[in-house]
Amino acid sequence: MTAIKHALQRDIFTPNDERLLSIVNVCKAGKKKKNCFLCATVTTERPVQVKVVKVKKSDKGDFYKRQIAWALRDLAVVDAKDAIKENPEFDLHFEKIYKWVASSTAEKNAFISCIWKLNQRYLRKKIDFVNVSSQLLEELPKVTEESVPSGENQSVTGGDEEVVDEYQELNAREEQDIEIMMEGCEYAISNAEAFAEKLSRELQVLDGANIQSIMASEKQVNILMKLLDEALKEVDQIELKLSSYEEMLQSVKEQMDQISESNHLIHLSNTNNVKLLSEIEFLVNHMDLAKGHIKALQEGDLASSRGIEACTNAADALLQCMNVALRPGHDMLLAVKQQQQRFSDLRELFARRLASHLNNVFVQQGHDQSSTLAQHSIELTLPNHHPFHRDLLRYAKLMEWLKSTDYGKYEGLTKNYMDYLSRLYEREIKDFFEVAKIKMTGTTKESKKFGLHGSSGKLTGSTSSLNKLSVQSSGNRRSQSSSLLDMGNMSASDLDVADRTKFDKIFEQVLSELEPLCLAEQDFISKFFKLQQHQSIPGTMAEAEDLDGGTLSRQHNCGTPLPVSSEKDMIRQMMIKIFRCIEPELNNLIALGDKIDSFNSLYMLVKMSHHVWTAQNVDPASFLSTTLGNVLVTVKRNFDKCISNQIRQMEEVKISKKSKVGILPFVAEFEEFAGLAESIFKNAERRGDLDKAYTKLIRGVFVNVEKVANESQKTPRDVVMMENFHHIFATLSRLKISCLEAEKKDAKQKYTDHLQSYVIYSLGQPLEKLNHFFEGVEARVAQGIREEEVSYQLAFNKQELRKVIKEYPGKEVKKGLDNLYKKVDKHLCEEENLLQVVWHSMQDEFIRQYKHFEGLIARCYPGSGVTMEFTIQDILDYCSSIAQSH
Repeated sequence: MTAIKHALQRDIFTPNDERLLSIVNVCKAGKKKKNCFLCATVTTERPVQVKVVKVKKSDKGDFYKRQIAWALRDLAVVDAKDAIKENPEFDLHFEKIYKWVASSTAEKNAFISCIWKLNQRYLRKKIDFVNVSSQLLEELPKVTEESVPSGENQSVTGGDEEVVDEYQELNAREEQDIEIMMEGCEYAISNAEAFAEKLSRELQVLDGANIQSIMASEKQVNILMKLLDEALKEVDQIELKLSSYEEMLQSVKEQMDQISESNHLIHLSNTNNVKLLSEIEFLVNHMDLAKGHIKALQEGDLASSRGIEACTNAADALLQCMNVALRPGHDMLLAVKQQQQRFSDLRELFARRLASHLNNVFVQQGHDQSSTLAQHSIELTLPNHHPFHRDLLRYAKLMEWLKSTDYGKYEGLTKNYMDYLSRLYEREIKDFFEVAKIKMTGTTKESKKFGLHGSSGKLTGSTSSLNKLSVQSSGNRRSQSSSLLDMGNMSASDLDVADRTKFDKIFEQVLSELEPLCLAEQDFISKFFKLQQHQSIPGTMAEAEDLDGGTLSRQHNCGTPLPVSSEKDMIRQMMIKIFRCIEPELNNLIALGDKIDSFNSLYMLVKMSHHVWTAQNVDPASFLSTTLGNVLVTVKRNFDKCISNQIRQMEEVKISKKSKVGILPFVAEFEEFAGLAESIFKNAERRGDLDKAYTKLIRGVFVNVEKVANESQKTPRDVVMMENFHHIFATLSRLKISCLEAEKKDAKQKYTDHLQSYVIYSLGQPLEKLNHFFEGVEARVAQGIREEEVSYQLAFNKQELRKVIKEYPGKEVKKGLDNLYKKVDKHLCEEENLLQVVWHSMQDEFIRQYKHFEGLIARCYPGSGVTMEFTIQDILDYCSSIAQSH
C-alpha cells in the first residue's frame, strides 16, 4: 500500500500541487469487484482545499487515472455502518449516497479517522459521523493563529501518525534573539562551523549550571515535599467533612423530593377539584330548571295572558336546557341522563297540554264565529276574524317552541286548524255568495227554488230554470232573437244601465271583501305557525286538491321541521285547503253574471284584472294571486265566448224581404258595445284584450254588412253599404278608438264610394234622348271628325238637336226629379238621415251632366243659338222646391 501511495503522489497529485494524506482500496457495494482507491488530499497552496478523489487503475496499462473528485465541504454524512463490530462497509453522503466496501477494516478506519481530522481542522465540524467508534474520533490540539502553519510542508497523515512539520517559520521574537546572538560573534556568518561549536560549548556550560542549580535546591525541594504531604492530609480531612456534609445533604434532598412530590400531588388535586367544580357549575347552570318553570309547564294556565307568558318563558328555558351543548363525557353521567329524561317528560307533558288546549280553542272559536253568521246573512260583508287571530297570536311563541321540539304535534295542530277553519270559512263564504247572487238577480230568498238554494250556494238548478229566473228578473225587457248580446234570452239593448252598474258594484264588493280576508288569514298563518311566506314557487290549484289533512304528514312524517322552500309551499297548501270553496263560488258567480247579461263579462274582466294585478304586486305566488289568476282565466274565456257569439250571430242575421234594410242590428249593437266597453275599460290594465276583441268584431261587421247588402232584395246594395258604413264611420269618429284608425278610414272610403255609386245609378240618364244624341256626337269626334264639322252630319245637324231639346222642357225635368226624390226616400232609412246628403249629391251630378251637354253644344254647334229649355238656376230651384215639399 505504501508503494501505491507513493506512486499516486508522484503521478497524480504532485503535478496538481496536492498532497495525499490517506488512501483506502474500495469497491462498490453489491456489484462485481472493480477495485478503485479513495484518496483524501489537500492543496499545498492557500487557501487550502480538501478533496476526496476517486482513482482507478487503467485497464490498458500499469498506470492510474483520476476519475472523479468531491470537495470535502460537500460531504454531509459519513456512515461506518457499525461502531462495535468490524465491518468493511461504509457510506459517504455527497449529492447522493455512495456505498463502498473497503479491502480491510483497518484501511476503512484509517481513512475515516483522516476525514474526521480534516473535518476538525478545516471545516469546523460540519460533517456528521454515524456509527463510528469513539476511538477513531480524537480531538486535535487547539492552536493559536501564530501556530497555524503557513508553509507548504504542512501535512496531516492517516492512521496513528502525528502531524509532522518539515519546516516551521521563526516568529519575530526568535528572529530577534538570533540576530542579537549573531551580532555578538564576528564570524557567525563567515565561519558557521566555528559559530556552531561556540554555541555548543555555551549550551554545555548552561546545562552544567542548570544541574548544579538543581542539586543546590534539594533542601528546598524536601521542604516543599513536606508541605505537600501536609497539604494532602488537610485535603483528606476536608474530603471527609465534605463526605459527611454530602450525606447530610442527601437526606435533606430526599426529604425535599418527598415534599416536592407531595406539593405536586396537592397541586394536582386542587386542579382536579377546580375542574370538577367548573363542570358541576356548568351542569347546574345549564341543566337546572327552576321550580317555577316546572310548575308552569305542568299546571300553567294557558287561557290567561299572564299564564301564557309564564308558560312561554318556561318553555324557552326548557328548550335551552335540552339544547345545551354537553362537553365530552357528560352524557355518560347518570345524573345528566336522569335530568335529560326529566326534561323529555316535561316536554312531552307540556306539548300534550298545549296541543289539547289549542284544539279546544280552535273548536270554541269556530262555534263563536258561527254564531255571528246570522247578522251578516242580509249584508254583503264577510265576518271579521281579527279578534280570533289576535287571541291566537298570543300562542305564536309557544307554536314556535312546539315546532322545534315536537313537530308531530305541531303538524297535528296544523291539520286540525285547517279542518276547523275550512268548514267555518266554507259556511261564511257560501252564505256571502248567496247574498251576492240574490242582490244580483234582484230576487228574494224564495227565488232559491230556481237553483240558488242550498248550502253550497252553487247554481244547482237546470239551465231552463236559470233562464226563467233571468227572464223574470229582467222585468218587461223584450226578447229579440237577432240580438248579438242575447245570451240569457234578454235583449242587451233594453238592459238598464243602472242594473249593469249595480252588478259592477256587487262584483267589486265581493272581490274587495275576499281580498283582505285571504291576506289577513295568510298573514296570520305565517305568524302563528312561524312559516315564511314570501317568494315561494307558484303552483296550480290541482297540485293541492287532495290536501285532505294527510299531505302534510306524508311530506314530513319523520317529525323534522320543514325547510324554507317547503314552508312557503305549506302556507299555499294551507290556504288552498282553508279556502277551497272560493274558486268554485267565484266561478258560479261569474256564470250567473254572464247568464244575466253577457256584457257583464266586460265588467268582470276589468275588475278581476285589477285585483289580480294588485295581488301579484304584493306576492305573485300567494294563494290570492293564484286563485284570482285562475278565475281571471275563466272570465277571459267568457269574454272571448261573448265576442265569438256576437260574430256568430252576425253571420246568422236574416233580413226581411218586404221591408227596407236600414241600419243593421249588429252595426247598432257594435256601437253600443264599443261605447260601453270604452267607458268600462278606461285606464284598465287589460286594454289589449279589448283591442283584440275590437279587431275581431269590426272584421265581422265589415264582412257581414257586405254579405247582407249582397243578399238584399228590397233595398239596393249601395244603399245598405252606404248607410251602414256611414254609421260605422260616425261611431268610430265619435269614440276615437286608436286601434281602429285603419278601419275608420276604410269605412269612410266605402261610404263615399257607395254613395257615389248609388247617386250615379239612381240618377241614371234623366235626359235619356239628349244623352243618346250627344253620345253619337262624341263617337263621331272619336272617329276623327272635327267638332265644328259635326253639325254637317245628317243625323246630328242643328235641326235634329233642336228636336231633341224640345222634348225636355223645364216642367218635364221637374217631374222627373220629383219621382227620383220619392224613389230615394223609399230606399233610405230615417235613423241615419242621409236623404238630404244623397239628394245634394244627385243635384251636383245632374248639374255636372248639364254642364257637359252645354259644353258639347258650344264646341260642336258654335253660333247656332241653340240652348237648353232650362238653366242651372232652374235645376237648383227644382231640387230645392222638391226637398221642401217633402
